[in-house]
Amino acid sequence: MKGETLFENFREVSAKEWKQKIQYDLKGKDYNEEVVWDSPEGIKVKPFYHADDIENLNVESLPSTPWRIGQSIYAGNAIMANEKAHKLIKKGAEVLHFVIATETVDVVKLLNNIDLNTTGVSFDMQFMSKNFIEKIVELVSNSNNVYFQTDPIGHLARSGNWYDSLTSDFAVFNELIDLNVKNLVSVDLTLYDNAGADISQQLAYALAHANEYLNVLHENGNLQKLKSIEFKVSVGGNYFFEIAKLKALRKLWKVLIEAYEISLRCHISTIPSNRNKTIFDFNVNMLRTTTECMSAVLGGSDTVYNLPYDYIYKKDNDFANRIALNQLVLMKEESYFDKVENPAEGSYYIETITNQLAEKALILFKSIEKEGGFLKQLKNHSIQNRIADSAKKQQEKFNDKKTVLVGTNAYQNDIDSMGGELEIYPFLKKKPRKTLITPIIEKRLAEELEQNRLSDE
Repeated sequence: MKGETLFENFREVSAKEWKQKIQYDLKGKDYNEEVVWDSPEGIKVKPFYHADDIENLNVESLPSTPWRIGQSIYAGNAIMANEKAHKLIKKGAEVLHFVIATETVDVVKLLNNIDLNTTGVSFDMQFMSKNFIEKIVELVSNSNNVYFQTDPIGHLARSGNWYDSLTSDFAVFNELIDLNVKNLVSVDLTLYDNAGADISQQLAYALAHANEYLNVLHENGNLQKLKSIEFKVSVGGNYFFEIAKLKALRKLWKVLIEAYEISLRCHISTIPSNRNKTIFDFNVNMLRTTTECMSAVLGGSDTVYNLPYDYIYKKDNDFANRIALNQLVLMKEESYFDKVENPAEGSYYIETITNQLAEKALILFKSIEKEGGFLKQLKNHSIQNRIADSAKKQQEKFNDKKTVLVGTNAYQNDIDSMGGELEIYPFLKKKPRKTLITPIIEKRLAEELEQNRLSDE
C-alpha cells in the first residue's frame, strides 16, 4: 500500500531469536567454539550483530570532509620531483607528499607552478629545521594546504636516536609552534603496525605518542597555539577492523583533547600496511591494497595514499605507480566512494568493534601514562617488548597457515621464480649502530619464507 515500506511487512527479530536459530542449525555443537572467534586484540567476534549491540553506545558522526588522493615523491632532485608532481596532478593526485632528505633542496624549484589552492602538499622531512619551514611559509601564499610532518618522537622510535638530543629537538619543536602555520605536528603510527603491533596497541601508542607533544606544549604555555595534528596510519587486511580502527582513533582523540579542554582538529592520512605484502605472486598485492584503501576511505581517512604492487623488490617505475594511482582514482571517480558520507556509520558490527577497540586502547593508554608516559616506556623498552610479543604471535599464525597470504604460504605457484627479478633488497637489514634505545623494527610476515624459497630456486 502507498506509504508503506518494505520492512513494515516483516516483524522485528530479536537477538535472542537469531542466536537460537544459529544454535539449532549447529545441531548440538558449541556456539562459542564454532562461530565465535577471538581477534588478536582479544575481542570476541560474533556471527551476527543486532541493534541491541549499539543501543547504549555513543555512535558519533565522522567529519564530512571529502577524502583526497595522495601521492608520494622522493625530492632528491627538485626539478625532477616538480616535473613528476605536475604529471601526477594531471593523472588525479590531489595531495603531494614530498620526502625531503636534506635542507639543501631548492623549494622554489620544487613548488614551481603548483597551485596550493587546489593541491595539498606534505613535507616529510628527515630532519628538524625551523629555517627550512620558514622558507616554505614565506614562499607560499596559502600555507593552510601545506603539511609539515614534524615528529621527533617518531624518529626516535624508528631510528633509536633523536635528531640531535631530547632537549634540542623539543626546543626546536616549541619554536615551530610559534610560527603561523596550521599543520605542523604529525604522529606516525605506521611504524607500530608494520612492526607487528595489534590494533589496540596501535591506537594506544598513537594516543600516548600524541600526548607527549600535548604535555610539552602545555608545560611551555604553547598548547593553544597548536592548530591541528596529523596521524599517519597504515591500514591492514582485516577489512572491517581497519575501518573500526580509524573510527576509534577519532573517538580516542576527542577524549584526549577534552581532557586538555581544547578543540583540535585531527587529520588522518593512510597508506596500506607493509606487513602483509609479498614478493611471490606479487600481483595479489594489488588486491590487498585495494581493500585496504577501501577500509581507509570508509573509516574516514582525510588523505589516502597507495603503494605500488611491486615496491618491495623493484625500483620506482611508471607502470606500477600509475596502477597504484589509478586504484584510487577509480575508487573515487568510477566507484563513487566520495559521494556517500559516512557509509559505515550505524553499522551494528563496525560500531561495536569501534567501541571495543577504543576501550581496550584507552585501558592500555592509561597504563602507559600511569607508568611514566610514552617516552619513558620507549626508554625502558616496554613498548618494544609489547610489540615484539604481538609480532611473534602473528608470525606463528602465519607459519602455521592460520593467517593466509595467498600465493606465499598457501596456494603457491610452484613455477614462480623471483631470484632474477629483485632490483632492491626486500628483507630486513640489520645494521649495527649505536642508539639511545632499541629501535622499533618493521618486518613483513613473509620475509623468512621468501628467503627460503629464493635459496631453493
